[in-house]
Amino acid sequence: MSKKPKQVAIVGSGLVGSLLAIFLRKAGHGVTVFDRRPDIRTVEFSGRSINLAMSNRGWKALRQAGIEEEVRKIAIPLYQRAMHVVDEPVYYQKYGKEEEAIWSISRGVLNRRMIDLAEAAGARFRFSEKVWDVDLPTARLFTGETEKGEWEEYAFDHVFGCDGAFSRIRHKMQRRSRFDYSQDFIDVGYKELTIPPNADGTHKLDRHSFHIWPRGRFMFIAMPNLDGSFTCTLFLPFEGEVSFEKIQTRDDARNFFRKYFPTVTPDIENLTGDFFRNPTSALVTIRCYPWTYWDKVALVGDSAHAIVPFYGQGMNAGFEDITVLTSLMERHGEDWERVFSEYQARRKPNADAIAELSYRNFVEMSSRTADPEFLLQKKIERHFANAYPDKWIPAYSRVTFSDRPYAEALAMGDRQEAIMREVMQMPDLENRWDSPEVTNRILELLDEQPVTAGK
Repeated sequence: MSKKPKQVAIVGSGLVGSLLAIFLRKAGHGVTVFDRRPDIRTVEFSGRSINLAMSNRGWKALRQAGIEEEVRKIAIPLYQRAMHVVDEPVYYQKYGKEEEAIWSISRGVLNRRMIDLAEAAGARFRFSEKVWDVDLPTARLFTGETEKGEWEEYAFDHVFGCDGAFSRIRHKMQRRSRFDYSQDFIDVGYKELTIPPNADGTHKLDRHSFHIWPRGRFMFIAMPNLDGSFTCTLFLPFEGEVSFEKIQTRDDARNFFRKYFPTVTPDIENLTGDFFRNPTSALVTIRCYPWTYWDKVALVGDSAHAIVPFYGQGMNAGFEDITVLTSLMERHGEDWERVFSEYQARRKPNADAIAELSYRNFVEMSSRTADPEFLLQKKIERHFANAYPDKWIPAYSRVTFSDRPYAEALAMGDRQEAIMREVMQMPDLENRWDSPEVTNRILELLDEQPVTAGK
């Protein structure tokens, strides 16, 4: 990295900001992290968090930062989806090859640990200090109690905006000419709920599964915590026949859970309490460009590319931003303008790709995972991938269990889907899904238009 230590500001003490602080401190830079919120280590969790699913890209970043083993202590491996379909036994879908897993981690627990590790590395944190403005050409920050009150000025060499989907740093960049920006809310919101542990502290559901109750336009998910509880998330339209607006009383909530999620009714009172105690939150996709200003300011993580959470890649994508950014710092040394320019050029196409993949996975998780034809297609794909692992890597595996570009996973996944649409037209497929005829048909289609990796 740069030989000359710099004074760097990071705005946002969340997961991405904390990890970036660790990387920059390891490189010898002075790091000050600002956050308008109080220190998360001193407050109760807000009920807005969705448990995190750490996968290969996230672990790679933590490994490079030297904190992988610390984080594994607070994570639980999930090897499969557990599908809770109405009036059918629970069935399981392996995520990948044997021992491939995503890892469930409480966002709050991880964030607290990351701040501890960043402080131990020498980063300074300034909590409850609101950044109201940034002078982009000079990398000066202005903080204060209120937007109209007195401000304190800080001078830095570089500023990194890691302050989330509604970033103050990006807001200032948006005022510049030729800055592209869009935000798209989906009509589905979410609410965090909890399934407590058994009396003896054990989990009430399989602790190594990601539990999904797919119900078409809405769904319920549960991910395990170390204390035996499950952090659950209800994804539900804001308005409509089955929606948040229709659940106004505790009886409404009880009837809703009894009707659509009968397997969780033993915990119905706890879920009902959480329903009215915790806020209903919105889900947004944010795209923007450029992500940098000269060699002074850069956006990292959600401030540059907020996505919906249905691929479990928001944190992983933000962590991958950091590994790309810091690798470019090592390569180009003092040339920060080149570092920033190459960083945004490399990451922007991949951010757009994972945004698209994340939205598609919502449709798959809520609707298609309960569709017999979809399940048959996935069974055929797994059978073929096991027989020809060099010819067929599922899109989910490309995203979750590799660090190949997201854009490549999107392009190759689209080609595979086109092949499977043709295969699914074959007659009597349910009875001969694993026959040589089906395998040969996939091979023929691959030969006609090979699924090849992009550059």
